[in-house]
Amino acid sequence: MTRVQANLLLLLAAAIWGGGFVAQSTAMKAIGPFWFIGLRFAVATFAVLPFAFFEARKAKAKTSKRHARLYMLTGLALFGGAATQQVGLQTTTVTNSSFITGLYVVFVPLIAVFFLRRAPHWIIWPGALMAVAGIYLLSGGHLSALTSGDLLTVVCAVFWSIQITLAGTTVAETARPLALSVTQFAITAVCALAMAAASEPISLSSVWAAAPQILYVGIFSSGLAFVLQVIGQRYTTPSQAAFFLSSEALFGASLAALLLGESMSATGYTGCALMFIAMLVVELVPSFARRGLRAA
Repeated sequence: MTRVQANLLLLLAAAIWGGGFVAQSTAMKAIGPFWFIGLRFAVATFAVLPFAFFEARKAKAKTSKRHARLYMLTGLALFGGAATQQVGLQTTTVTNSSFITGLYVVFVPLIAVFFLRRAPHWIIWPGALMAVAGIYLLSGGHLSALTSGDLLTVVCAVFWSIQITLAGTTVAETARPLALSVTQFAITAVCALAMAAASEPISLSSVWAAAPQILYVGIFSSGLAFVLQVIGQRYTTPSQAAFFLSSEALFGASLAALLLGESMSATGYTGCALMFIAMLVVELVPSFARRGLRAA
């Protein structure tokens, strides 16, 4: 798979996640956040498990203790991100949540520099600033007074940046994206269901009422999109992965405007255009630089 194809997979994952914001928000009219997280990732676990078994039969190397630790840490980071985002959606809008979550486009390069000692291509920095500016404009050029949900979503962005970095490292070492996917889904489901059982009421009718959202987010946003993420990250850098995944804000804000009636002004469309330009810049500049070096 080429880097361009990998980045397109990440863009598709972001589009699916954008739709997931709407489902996540509307589901909580019927069910608590931790029950929703637990059930969505339980669905995702069972959806991906058969493919993970098939992958395991073809695996050339066994899972080491280091790989097991990486699987565990990635799963805990995924749970942290999912939990803070879902609880945050109780007191913030889909548009604000998609904007703030997209801040991981800045956090991932910082992690690469300070913890992995890897300097990303220089274009990532202006590209990240363009992306953040575009995401900000998607909110209409302003955010309402920060709520507890907004602050939780800032924490969510940190967890997502950790998950993206760990997923990239793990898949690069193990070459087993489906094993990572099913393990992180199972860890998240167990943690969320334990929290839900201890703190939230549940009934069959509430689960049935939220079933369409649980199935969409479980099969597509969790199962398919996260698998696309870990496969795509095998062939691109963490910084570029974060950049393309951050376009979920574009899709989330657009779908919130279309399906939930949240406003999308001319400023928001300007933000969409700026994000699209930023994605092209981050994709094309390194390619032109490599071609120039080969020609020289």
